[in-house]
Amino acid sequence: MAAAPEERLDVLTAAGEKTGTSKPRSEVHRDGDYHRAVHVWIYSESTGELLLQRRADCKDSWPGQWDISSAGHISAGDSSLFSAQRELHEELGIKLPVDAFELIFVFLQECVINDGTYTNNEYNDVYLVTTLTPIPLEAFTLQESEVSAVKYMHYDEYKNCLAKENGEYVPYDVNGQYGQLFAIIEERYKSDMESRSLTLQKKISRYAPIYMEPDLSSLSEGDKEALGYILKASIDIDDIFYEQVHLSIILSVWMYSRKLIFVVSCLDESKAFLSTADSAVKLLTDATKPVSGWMGIEYRAAFPLNKPAGANFYPPDMDKKEFELWKNGLTDNEQKDATGFFTIIKRHDSSSSSSEAQTNGSDQIKASDDLFIVPYSEEYRSSLEIVSKLLQKASECSDSPSLKNFLRTKADAFLSNDYYESDVAWMELDSKIDVTIGPYETYEDALFSYKATFEAFVGIRDDAATSQVKLFGDQLQVLERNLPLDNIFKSDNVSAAPIRVINLLYNSGDVKGAQTVAFNLPNDERIVNERGTSMVMLKNISEAKFKHILKPIADACIREDQKDYVDFEPYYTHIVCHECCHGIGPHSIVLPSGKKSTVRMELQELHSALEEAKADIVGLWALNFLIKKVEDAVESLSREILTIQAKGDKPAAQSLLQSRATLTQPLRVALEKIEHMQVPVDIAPIFATANELFATLD
Repeated sequence: MAAAPEERLDVLTAAGEKTGTSKPRSEVHRDGDYHRAVHVWIYSESTGELLLQRRADCKDSWPGQWDISSAGHISAGDSSLFSAQRELHEELGIKLPVDAFELIFVFLQECVINDGTYTNNEYNDVYLVTTLTPIPLEAFTLQESEVSAVKYMHYDEYKNCLAKENGEYVPYDVNGQYGQLFAIIEERYKSDMESRSLTLQKKISRYAPIYMEPDLSSLSEGDKEALGYILKASIDIDDIFYEQVHLSIILSVWMYSRKLIFVVSCLDESKAFLSTADSAVKLLTDATKPVSGWMGIEYRAAFPLNKPAGANFYPPDMDKKEFELWKNGLTDNEQKDATGFFTIIKRHDSSSSSSEAQTNGSDQIKASDDLFIVPYSEEYRSSLEIVSKLLQKASECSDSPSLKNFLRTKADAFLSNDYYESDVAWMELDSKIDVTIGPYETYEDALFSYKATFEAFVGIRDDAATSQVKLFGDQLQVLERNLPLDNIFKSDNVSAAPIRVINLLYNSGDVKGAQTVAFNLPNDERIVNERGTSMVMLKNISEAKFKHILKPIADACIREDQKDYVDFEPYYTHIVCHECCHGIGPHSIVLPSGKKSTVRMELQELHSALEEAKADIVGLWALNFLIKKVEDAVESLSREILTIQAKGDKPAAQSLLQSRATLTQPLRVALEKIEHMQVPVDIAPIFATANELFATLD
């Protein structure tokens, strides 16, 4: 009988990125190639114990020593999470769902053993499985070729054994990277639930509750009926957004009447408010062989420590190099889909052959034996069908022709995945009810800034305020023509930017964290080049932020003789200029090689930061230009940012952000002063008027 082929491993660079090649396992360790593996730790919450396995005596590394609960290589083409599931099942006979596995850190192990014949340069994805109580030892089914015994041991005792370099245990440096395992457990359980609740409440209290009560008296009866369906659709946008940004169903905190404060804090570098210790408990009755008198495994659903850079738009174990290698093998149209706003990237199930996986549904875009593309209309179909029907009903009810057209085209776009017509209809919207709903911003995709998240803003147009800001939108071509930028990079066809001022009635989806005061859309470069952009100003949000945040900060940080100049109107004017300036400057560009591209495609994850910096600094330049007082410093920095965008120069963007995005001593002193004042960091809208409407809906 022929021997089974040797396991192949993906070869990595020293930085941990895939090279695109694989080798047999024995050659990888012979040659010292970097590769990947998984470590899975089972932790019993009630006893504070970790499960250890004793490695079989026949193992080629650390035979007969006590080690991780379960571990193994990630075979070429397999995913990290699939490998963690597989190894736990093969070695211990435990079959767990994906939501039991919490990725807590990545550990690089570099060592040489067995008299120099075995080199282990291994990137290990370290997972924690948290059970309420220990799994009975008789429930395990041990793989004899890998595991000779298992035992539970308190994590403190195990840590001490490692610190003393006890020869019975596979060595790990507890003062180095691997010490994170013990630090995470200690931090997670050092306080009781009451203390953790108080900490959570302190974080939430940074948001000042503000009632949003716009006047609906000017709406027609048809538009009022349409509004009810629009609000229902907006609620469902939340579900899609949370599915986009996290890998598992996790708890959210309801507060302030229907307003979600997300469990990951945008104010704390995407650190989770809660942890797996606070998560829901699930029972598995058939995860192991049966044990008399034992119900089964009770585990806590994994709660991510940090949001992945690629959110849920890409496989969690995919790095940028792997994506680029895969993308380069696609056709031009497939590359557009892979980097487009409205698709996600998935990895074929490792338990299936690639030929089987590629025929999995006519709506999936075939492109690779491993990674593949799925349009939003397919990935979120069940939710989008509901939203689409609600918008269709709203369109039938509305008395406003432009609102009817927008709602109809958006309903169609959700199912077709083609948003061009609905984006044009949004720019032409001229209605008392102002609606922005769909996938727009790309901030959550910190890997490439390619993928758009779903959001909804529903407001009532303020006609008087809209007429007051029209001047700024009409000046865009003049501003473009006079930008501090070489003429070769300027556009000759910038359209006037329609500006709509609204009072927010309700929002949902990608609105967690800092509340936006304005937005400039669409982001589709085709429409930007053809028609320009349109802007929506949220006046009641701006007023609330000025009153509750900016004014208290100014009172603390500005000299007494300057305080009279702190006023809402100039604050609001700067917001207008900021948003207008998103519409000018480079968007579609030509690289030095002659290739046509876009700023977003070239700057990738740096695009959003530089674009916001552009809007800020060029907004100041625009104000100065409009009053004929252009400051050299403002013009110089405007020129630098605009030129970086025009050239698609990512290294220059990185250098600029590193050199300029620094905390100066005066700013540090001001922030310390504000910290003691307990000024709210942001507002949390309470949608009082919308809630009254919800109460009347079926």
